[in-house]
Amino acid sequence: MTDFTLTKDADGVATITWDVKGKSMNVLSLEGWDDLDACVTDALADDAVKGIIITSGKDTFAGGMDLNVIAKMKAMSGDDPAKGLMDGLMKSHAILRRIERANMDPKTNKGGKPVACVLPGTALGIGFEIPLACHRIFAADNPKAKIGLPEIMVGIFPGMGGTTRLSKKLGAMAASPFLLEGKLSDPQRAKAAGLIDEVSADPMADARAWVLSATDADIVKPWDQKGYKMPGGAPYHPAGFMTFVGASAMVNGKTQGAFPAAKALLSAVYEGALVPFDTALRIEARWFTHVLMNPSSEAMIRSLFINKEALEKGANRPDAPDQKVAKVGILGAGMMGAGIAYVSANAGIEVVLIDREQAAADKGRAYSEGLLDKGMARKKVTAEKKAEVLGRITATTDLQALKGCDLIVEAVFEDVGVKAEMTKAVEAIVGDDCIFATNTSTLPITELAKASVRPAQFIGIHFFSPVDKMLLVEIIKGKETGDRAVAKSLDFVRQIRKTPIVVNDARFFYANRCIIPYINEGIRMVAEGVSPSLIENAAKQLGFPLGPLQLVDETSIDLGVKIAKATKAAMGDAYPDGAVDEVLFAFADAGRLGRKSSAGFYDYDDKGKRQGLWSELGARYPLAEDQPDLHEVQNRLMFAQVLEAVRALEEGVLEDIREGDVGAILGWGFAPWSGGPFSWLDIVGAPWAAETTGALAAKYGDRFATPKTLTEMAASGATFYGSAAPKAA
Repeated sequence: MTDFTLTKDADGVATITWDVKGKSMNVLSLEGWDDLDACVTDALADDAVKGIIITSGKDTFAGGMDLNVIAKMKAMSGDDPAKGLMDGLMKSHAILRRIERANMDPKTNKGGKPVACVLPGTALGIGFEIPLACHRIFAADNPKAKIGLPEIMVGIFPGMGGTTRLSKKLGAMAASPFLLEGKLSDPQRAKAAGLIDEVSADPMADARAWVLSATDADIVKPWDQKGYKMPGGAPYHPAGFMTFVGASAMVNGKTQGAFPAAKALLSAVYEGALVPFDTALRIEARWFTHVLMNPSSEAMIRSLFINKEALEKGANRPDAPDQKVAKVGILGAGMMGAGIAYVSANAGIEVVLIDREQAAADKGRAYSEGLLDKGMARKKVTAEKKAEVLGRITATTDLQALKGCDLIVEAVFEDVGVKAEMTKAVEAIVGDDCIFATNTSTLPITELAKASVRPAQFIGIHFFSPVDKMLLVEIIKGKETGDRAVAKSLDFVRQIRKTPIVVNDARFFYANRCIIPYINEGIRMVAEGVSPSLIENAAKQLGFPLGPLQLVDETSIDLGVKIAKATKAAMGDAYPDGAVDEVLFAFADAGRLGRKSSAGFYDYDDKGKRQGLWSELGARYPLAEDQPDLHEVQNRLMFAQVLEAVRALEEGVLEDIREGDVGAILGWGFAPWSGGPFSWLDIVGAPWAAETTGALAAKYGDRFATPKTLTEMAASGATFYGSAAPKAA
């Protein structure tokens, strides 16, 4: 059984069909490369074949290279992995170059066989790099299809010729959105951008006609023609020079140097623009090898693809019958409730949105309407789709409308008494099989479940704001939560196309347990006299989307005050963050509540746009004469989070390190290049981590005390993802 099959017809057209058995979408394996090479070699060697069409046996072309294979390529490359990777890449380049040259005479560029590629649907990654090596690309007029090179999103870059071909085809400036941002386009937009050649109602027929009529001149790529000049100018051209200077500034500005793949991609384009095409391919392969040898790429692929996909497919789902949600009741139509209503209705689930006042319920429903209107403006949503989604949302004050719901998501005010009242009222109405979930970010689930007559069916489902954009959902098991409630929650999260993690009940659960110390460490440093700009930039250079001071402004300072008061009441004398409260409470007393009040650690203009750090911050908290080293600030910010993740694992709050890593990246943007806190510890090594935390603890206190797990791993040489890795408490 092969992934590629070759057929030849009486007119001399050879068709190579890609169809991976047992897969809904084609992905390329190492064996697939050999299959493709054999088919191409056969067709080119057959004098009866006049031209070739490469297409798919599915309604899509391909989803790219199998990332499970890419994740293992380094380990599979022998004792000298860099050489093994480079050799393997050059073998792949040779296959695509054989397609591209197609038996042409190397001196005259004549005598080659035309090769067309037909895309019936989506073509991503290597699924677009193969077409780029063909002489003409025909795409079906399928508006749902996506075409592009998204590799940069998972810590690598298009390394099978896509970087070189696209930049030489379009020029560095025009290619940058597709290479550096992973932008995907439908066929019509792809044609307008120059990614493909034709959009057709019958692409196979059009490709066949072209193959039979193509001339020598039709099949020579621009870079193989004499006198080729790169569109937009090469680096030594005045216009090209400015392009590359701007691109370098843009990449470093956005990544702060924390993401190796982006810098490697830009280097491959720059260096490749200075040399002949075949040399450029070799340069691309060397930079791709460089990225694959960097532990960051392995960690990103593992967390953002392999582990994320496993969790979405129910890696930790209890063995229970299908729990697909048909009708969900949402209590509270504020921002969270309205967002949950939207994603639920958009996924085809019937929604009852409840609030105390009809006006509030209607406003919650109007939130969905606003999002759908924005989608229509971007031509992503049709009027029919809008009507269909809104038709699934019933906004009301009548609790009786909850009859027939198989899941309730409570998103009312964060008060134990209010939540208990709603739990009792709703459980008296819904059926005995209904699962009751509370969307709380801080209140213990076990405590809230005391108000329920069915605690086994009571669970926490913690959404992140804004619900329509955030990918993560944290599911929290109380002490009495049963398997069916967990399965129901996981199936619901899958329905609304989010990524779930499942944790056990504890104060702040997992995500907030790690986020709050990050924010607190930043605030604590402000009080110590550390430069606020040093704090914020140190975080961004670690790859965090927001520094701790900006993050507390975004989440609101009064929320921080409320959490601090509740935590202090619960912990009593053991409460560790008094120094943080002095700063936080002072800001709240001054009415500087963050972005929502247009005043916080940052200043804002009349439209709420951030203008820079508060001009009086230095006067309130004078800078210390001796500023700490950048790396010390970074270590404090990093370990404030990472140590909490390890402690959550030790205490059994977190049961699976995969959930810890995926949850950290998707939940609060934890340095994506690192693969998450556990992957980061594997990269830096437990011995260094234990030594560094020991020094931090001696200087700054017990919050940096080295966890037992890390101490033992440092002594044994174990890693979290190695054979001796601790998977659970």
